[in-house]
Amino acid sequence: MSDLIAQWSDALAIDATLLQLVLVVLVGAIAHVALDVILRRLHKVAAYSAKVWDDIFVSAIENPVRCLLWVGVAQMALHVYELAPALEAALLRANDTLLILLLAWFLHRLISGVEQEMLCSSRGAATSVDKATVRAISKLARITMWTITALMVLQSLGVSVEGLLAFGGIGGIAVGFAAKDLLANFFGGISIYLDRPFTIGDWIRSPDKQIEGTVESIGWRLTVIRTFDQRPLYVPNAVFSQISVENPSRMFNRRIYETIGLRYEDASKVGTIVNEVRKMLQAHEAIDRDRTLIVNFVAFGPSSLDFFVYTFTRTTVWVEYHEIKQQILLSILEIIHRNGADVAFPTQTLHLNQPPAEPTE
Repeated sequence: MSDLIAQWSDALAIDATLLQLVLVVLVGAIAHVALDVILRRLHKVAAYSAKVWDDIFVSAIENPVRCLLWVGVAQMALHVYELAPALEAALLRANDTLLILLLAWFLHRLISGVEQEMLCSSRGAATSVDKATVRAISKLARITMWTITALMVLQSLGVSVEGLLAFGGIGGIAVGFAAKDLLANFFGGISIYLDRPFTIGDWIRSPDKQIEGTVESIGWRLTVIRTFDQRPLYVPNAVFSQISVENPSRMFNRRIYETIGLRYEDASKVGTIVNEVRKMLQAHEAIDRDRTLIVNFVAFGPSSLDFFVYTFTRTTVWVEYHEIKQQILLSILEIIHRNGADVAFPTQTLHLNQPPAEPTE
């Protein structure tokens, strides 16, 4: 091969080294065109496939592999053209660094492609909880990947990573003590993303703290809750690892639990009223009959005969629930009045003990 290049350089009156560089660049250009053809073919094959992960992989590797081709061409050119040893060593070290960065670029594009696919609306009914988890895991994967890449780049540049890691371990202990609250909030945010007790848009409340409202955002340090009086409440994430949290947004039904008192003079009508109320609830379309439904006479009150209603609505929407509850209470009142009874109100009976009348003359 060297003899052929020497013959061509003599025939063309061109320096042999320059001719070799031209041939290297020409081979690189031909390989670039061939690579484009191969990538287009891979895209077509991936498009015919029922799975989407091969499309994501081809799209992620497309641009990095093009750059990798020219990095290889540059490395071949370094072997053709003789440079000073120090400069050649520096360029080779830079070439290794570029290879590491190209690998990191490919992984970054792959993680982003997987994240976009997982969050795509065409995948069906993906809840916001799952979306928050996907974003959190993708963010952690990118941070971890670029941290490892930075250490590998430093190693390729001749920096002692062992000493840096040892210093980081000692310094990490000091930083951990100094920023323990910050780290607690950070890991609290991770636990929220992974355990998923709530997500953006959920209505949450805590029986342990005066926390109630709609979640607006979940950060790495703070969770922003909009209270029902429209004030923003900023809660450190570490708090949620120490308190109980209710999530009414994930309830399946809303409960109607009312105790109604009838007058004592309506005692003969209590059984009929209770039965009619029960039948009314069983026939009501807004009541979930798969849940517990109880209507029973329960107590002799101080001034009333009490029966209670215990049932669940199908809807969990706050406004619709109160409309249904109003309809049911009005229907109960109508049943009571239709049977000639009425709702009791607090009364007291006063018995007067009169002295006997004095005898008359």
